[in-house]
Amino acid sequence: MSDPDQQQQLKQLEAKIDAVKKRNAPKPRADEHYSQAQLAWRMVIELVAGLGIGFGIGYGLDVLFGTLPIFMVLFVMLGLAAGIKTMLRSANEIQEKKLVEEAERNSPQSGGKDEGA
Repeated sequence: MSDPDQQQQLKQLEAKIDAVKKRNAPKPRADEHYSQAQLAWRMVIELVAGLGIGFGIGYGLDVLFGTLPIFMVLFVMLGLAAGIKTMLRSANEIQEKKLVEEAERNSPQSGGKDEGA
């Protein structure tokens, strides 16, 4: 009673079920969403790290050469610039991730409508 046509339909149905299961499967933990507070702290830490590294290098050079705090001021400003640049890069990265997530959310919905038709 196993009709080849029925077997073909059964295989197609199994393929559709597998596709739906894959689409609805939970994402791995690496794709966790971070709260806005965590993102803000990350940016603050990047800025403070840039300032701290600049201060350390500048102070060390001033002590080494016995100069006025000219190197300290110079490297604190460079550290500030580096910290801001890193913050902007992180903000861009976060924005790109959100855009990709939006595209993924919108894409399966339109794909699901096409499959049902």
